[in-house]
Amino acid sequence: MIRRRFYPFHSLWNEIDSMMAEMETRLGESVVPANIFSNQIMPAIKGECRVDVMDHQDEAVVVADLPGAEKEDVKIRLINPSTLEISCNREKTTEEGEKDSDYYVRERVYGSMKRIVSLPYDVEDKNTSATFKNGVLEVHFKKSEHETGGIIPIE
Repeated sequence: MIRRRFYPFHSLWNEIDSMMAEMETRLGESVVPANIFSNQIMPAIKGECRVDVMDHQDEAVVVADLPGAEKEDVKIRLINPSTLEISCNREKTTEEGEKDSDYYVRERVYGSMKRIVSLPYDVEDKNTSATFKNGVLEVHFKKSEHETGGIIPIE
């Protein structure tokens, strides 16, 4: 008998992620912290990438692990000045003669993945650079020089 893991909430998590991304796009700002449904809760179920966000003086650096993804399948988008969306499609590759019944344990996830990352401050999409090497995405954003928010004097 072959044991297979069943992840009953996998499609539910994907649907929730899509709804959150749509809300952030329509509202123009991050309304929910990126980690509320994060992969820290159930990484195998979510199939998301691990992300580091760093502060380097005048820039923000986001590093994401996307094992198994190809550069052509990775998309990054700045939803608003403080929210980044990383998406990719990891295709399942099978060797000749390999079939699903050959697996005893299968934890690697294939298919579409989307991750919303809240940045600690506003960034600009100009002068942004991104590299992808050996399954690691690295994105450099310049911090926004424009102040957002502030005190409004009452007359």
